[in-house]
Amino acid sequence: MTQEQTVWMVLGFIAQGLFSARFLVQWIASERRRKSVVPHAFWYFSVAGGALLLAYAIHRKDPVFIVGQGAGLVVYLRNLQLLRSKPAAGAG
Repeated sequence: MTQEQTVWMVLGFIAQGLFSARFLVQWIASERRRKSVVPHAFWYFSVAGGALLLAYAIHRKDPVFIVGQGAGLVVYLRNLQLLRSKPAAGAG
């Protein structure tokens, strides 16, 4: 395995780890509140992991993976945009 291949494989594992961490964050937040919640960190992990997985998919030239991660990023970024535009609780 070349050094470049090793770097891309490490990036792929880091990306998958970030992407998977979002579920752990969501699970812990839900357990603490005793109801299903989606914390802001879920979307940040989604964007970080999704963007790195997209880079990895582009490097691998995998069109199925590229389309899947690209479409997911649109959803994650839109959710962050909606969260930022939401007025603070009690405002208004």
